[in-house]
Amino acid sequence: MTDITSSRTAETFAPALGGDRATDALERALQDAPADKVEAFITSRSGDFTRFAGARVHQSQAIDEVQIMVRAEVDGRVSRAASSSFGALGAAVDRACAAAAQQAKDGAAPAPLRTDLPAPGTDTVASAFDSSLLWGDDTAAWSVADHARLADRAMNEANALGGQAAGMFGRAVTEVAFHDREAHLSRYAYASEAQGSLTVRIDDGSSHWKDMSRFSNRLGAEAAVTRTLAEASRTRGRAKLEPGEYDVVLGPLAAGELLDFFGAFGFTGSALSAGFGAIANRGGELVASSLVSVHDDATSDVGLPFPFDFQGTSKRDVPMIAHGIAQSAVTDRETAYALKSESTGNFHIAREEAPHAIPMNVILRGSEPTEEELISGIENGVYLQRFWYTRTVDPVRTTITGVTRDACFMIKNGKIAYPVESMRFTMSVLDALARVDGVGRDYLSQPLMNVFNGSASAPAIRVRGFSLGTAPIAKG
Repeated sequence: MTDITSSRTAETFAPALGGDRATDALERALQDAPADKVEAFITSRSGDFTRFAGARVHQSQAIDEVQIMVRAEVDGRVSRAASSSFGALGAAVDRACAAAAQQAKDGAAPAPLRTDLPAPGTDTVASAFDSSLLWGDDTAAWSVADHARLADRAMNEANALGGQAAGMFGRAVTEVAFHDREAHLSRYAYASEAQGSLTVRIDDGSSHWKDMSRFSNRLGAEAAVTRTLAEASRTRGRAKLEPGEYDVVLGPLAAGELLDFFGAFGFTGSALSAGFGAIANRGGELVASSLVSVHDDATSDVGLPFPFDFQGTSKRDVPMIAHGIAQSAVTDRETAYALKSESTGNFHIAREEAPHAIPMNVILRGSEPTEEELISGIENGVYLQRFWYTRTVDPVRTTITGVTRDACFMIKNGKIAYPVESMRFTMSVLDALARVDGVGRDYLSQPLMNVFNGSASAPAIRVRGFSLGTAPIAKG
């Protein structure tokens, strides 16, 4: 048994700063800032993550981090300054104001205009948000010792089967505070987060699981360990799969991987205002099966809901694809101004990226069938658990490429028959979604790369005519 302990308990698993401390600090720091307009946000994240591989927990990690971003505007010129220290808030304000003033002195181009924030007390979207979606007492009670016991179980049982297990179980608490001096607006919220991942390899067989939620009980981690061990054992002795077009069931992780690309395919305000992508060129058209609805919805209890973005704008349900029809793009205050609309609360800023609006809590809406019922509707096809190393090939045609991975099986007469090898694929995401004739009910959620509080959630889907490998050219 791995002996791992942590000083955090259910009682001390809490936001690092707290709402009063964070918002008071922002209000004081911005009060006399030498700028025409100034705003700032603070994020903090505290968590425990137990990573394991082979036969041991190789990293029991406690994370405590703070990020600060200040935006100052002088004569229409804007500058930002960041810090990773709560004590450096004042210095960040000074740097942002000085840089904005220097831009104005140098005659730099003005920043894009943006929509105003609602007056305090008039934001009906904010008042409608269900705050019970944010915090799970079960997550607070899901201790490092619990993570270690799960890790031990996975490693010991995999070893007994002649294989190895690797993965992570963890929890975190995230908080965001925002203040806009001119709008007289302060916002604050905090949320719990539970996540787990597991890969089991036995000989040439493997299976993978991943999930995340505000609530640890929703992960079903014990059952996920059992299933992943069983699937890894069943995938030994993979058969060669001939290249060709197959009816497939994409497991929730494979289906969720497709959602990661919606920001690149034109479902953003910047793409729409530039005349690029799915909404600009195919808005109002049927681009997917009528069974397919893909929303950016941080008000849902799926994925990682949160009430507002880094501009203080309330998040809302944005139907990017509604019953197959390309419908809406996500926006921030700048792109909303350009489009003469309202911000959807999707402003984001990340490392090595310019500020922009991006899908952040993407959900492929589920239906009634179980995964087994989707499989039963295929006479001769393939089950694909997940994709790996996916990349954009052509954002205009929504084409991506990647490799199928882990628990992939041939389907015969509506039943899982035997395991098959991984295959390269290249296909259009929208074309695949247009051939969906079944959507499952049980979600798995996975993080969106480089997106704060970002997640992609999907159930299994059934797709008719999915190309795997490079089909041979017929002679003659």
